[in-house]
Amino acid sequence: MKTAVVIARILLGVIFVVFGLNGFLQFLPQPAMPQPAVAFFGGLAASGFMLPTLFATQVVGGALLLLGMVPLGVVILAPVIVHIVEFHVFLAPAGLPLAVLVATLALFLAWTHRSAYRPLFAASVPSASMGTLAEDARVPRRA
Repeated sequence: MKTAVVIARILLGVIFVVFGLNGFLQFLPQPAMPQPAVAFFGGLAASGFMLPTLFATQVVGGALLLLGMVPLGVVILAPVIVHIVEFHVFLAPAGLPLAVLVATLALFLAWTHRSAYRPLFAASVPSASMGTLAEDARVPRRA
């Protein structure tokens, strides 16, 4: 299992570092995209900040995976991966196999590191001295 985690981590990290850097340096040829996909990317480019933010997020998330900081890398890349899959499902189906591979690798890494995410989903119990917002709203404070 450890070998599978390392392979998934390195593969996903390399994919995101390479494609993120390609967004800045354009060293890979761009395949032809359907018109709706071109319009979508045109809108992102027109904003002036969205594509650089997207590419930087990919590079940072991929680098974190390569450095072994898997839980943080997956959290940073999760919204990017969701949008990659949606983009290929709705706008450019030709790239769907790679999008599914990326999503599968990320889900596998998230599952194998699920203990790191447990605090995000645990209910917190307020301390007695802190009270709750409901109590603070009901009881007026006296000076």
